[in-house]
Amino acid sequence: MPTVKANGINIYYEIHGEGEPLLMIQGYSFYSGHWMTLVPEMAKEYKAIVFDNRGTGRTDKPVEPPYTMKMMAADAKGLLDAIGIDKANVFGVSMGGMIAQEFALNYPDKVINLIVGCSTCGGTESVAPTAEALAFLFNPEAAKFSVEERARATAPWLWTRDFIDANPQAVDALVSITTKYPTPPEGFAGHAQAIMSHNTCDRLPQIKVPTLVIAGDSDRLIPPENSKVIASKIPGAELVIVPNAGHGFTESPDAATAILGFLKRHPGGKK
Repeated sequence: MPTVKANGINIYYEIHGEGEPLLMIQGYSFYSGHWMTLVPEMAKEYKAIVFDNRGTGRTDKPVEPPYTMKMMAADAKGLLDAIGIDKANVFGVSMGGMIAQEFALNYPDKVINLIVGCSTCGGTESVAPTAEALAFLFNPEAAKFSVEERARATAPWLWTRDFIDANPQAVDALVSITTKYPTPPEGFAGHAQAIMSHNTCDRLPQIKVPTLVIAGDSDRLIPPENSKVIASKIPGAELVIVPNAGHGFTESPDAATAILGFLKRHPGGKK
């Protein structure tokens, strides 16, 4: 089981493929296994590095100190240092996109290209989720549900109804992955702490590396308008809105095409 000691915790990670490094950062309560179909696509041309954020999977789950995006960006940086990666393409989705923003702001010399997926910059210019979405994400009664029940309830928030109807096996795979290494209450709480304090809005113009901002047009958890805000703040950022895709936009083949196309246009981070 590959783990490294970084930023004071043990971090589980995996490496798939060869080529330019691509660090992939998962979102709220998810772990590396939730990349599901995208890692094999990325690993065809890149060294895909996936890991479990603190609070999830096989990584340590400390309760203190309170989690922040800066802390989790430091976890990711520590992982790269520990495995000898000087620079990487950095790709994060949802909360992972928030971590990726902090990573690029705090460790610009370690970033080749930046990809921010279905995320938000926080602050006054962000577009808040609906009350229904917030109730789902931060439901205090969630602990009463089984891991499988919560995973099945998550599917309609990740994907469109058309996608679920056409790919029922995706829901079963989500349940299987989620129940294999379930996130404990302290993991949910830590991630929620970090999300609530996240705000990179005024600092985003400091990001100078080539950046792709991408989201699904039918995202019910983080409105895609947030991706437009992020792209408008980062100089030269490219914006892709994936059609007919929800928060889990990476399941769309259009997502892999857009991400790989962006990386190929900027080998080594060249603009």
